[in-house]
Amino acid sequence: MEEREVRYEVTGAQARLTIDREAARNALSPGVIHGLAEGLAAADADPAVRVIVITGAGEKVFCAGGDLGGLSGDGFLAGHEGRRGYGQLLLRIQGHHKPTIARVNGHALAGGLGLVLACDFAVATDTAGFGTPEIDRGLFPMMVMALLQRHVGRKRALQLVLLGERLTAPQALEWGLITQVVPAADLDAATHTLAGKLAGKSKAIIALGKRSYFATEDLPLPNAMEMLSSQLSLNVLTEDAAEGVTAFLEKRPPKWNDK
Repeated sequence: MEEREVRYEVTGAQARLTIDREAARNALSPGVIHGLAEGLAAADADPAVRVIVITGAGEKVFCAGGDLGGLSGDGFLAGHEGRRGYGQLLLRIQGHHKPTIARVNGHALAGGLGLVLACDFAVATDTAGFGTPEIDRGLFPMMVMALLQRHVGRKRALQLVLLGERLTAPQALEWGLITQVVPAADLDAATHTLAGKLAGKSKAIIALGKRSYFATEDLPLPNAMEMLSSQLSLNVLTEDAAEGVTAFLEKRPPKWNDK
């Protein structure tokens, strides 16, 4: 994948997917969407990978959203399938059984904000901006809106999508769009520290927990409680649950089998 629009690199337990279109503000081309999907699949297949980091090339822009120059596509249906592919990518990121971190090295706008929201964690530089400016291009952030609704609630989601205004990194943190804000010089260290903490957990329990979290997100409370009680019964039968409890009682770090 080195020659493509997404670079894929593995260092230790961390797989990094870098959108490599700095001159185009790391915009979402078909190649980027395909490259990110390929990278997620590669990370899934590699047992050494325990955490996935998604970022953009350079120091100014994480991802500026869709490549407006490519909107015409190769016909209506092909264009529709391409836009649908972006929505499927967001679902793949959110539903990945390994934890995902957005390393937000710069502005995350439109579809780029969608990538941030789909990740489990987002560490951003204090100079990054966040927003959905599509309304000022005669467009609407349709798929991004589905994630916004689940992050910030009705009024704030409408404020973002109808006004198209940009939030600062501290505002995005306050609104719950990201999880951490750091100076640019500390971005790699903060991302590495977070990835290291996640890599030290059981892959099996993280996968079970993430799947349960998103499966019950939109259920009525009684239905969610019923399903989650079943998931807890599965959890306690795992090898890593037994190891975790034993390690706690023996006052030692657990040795995960990821089973």
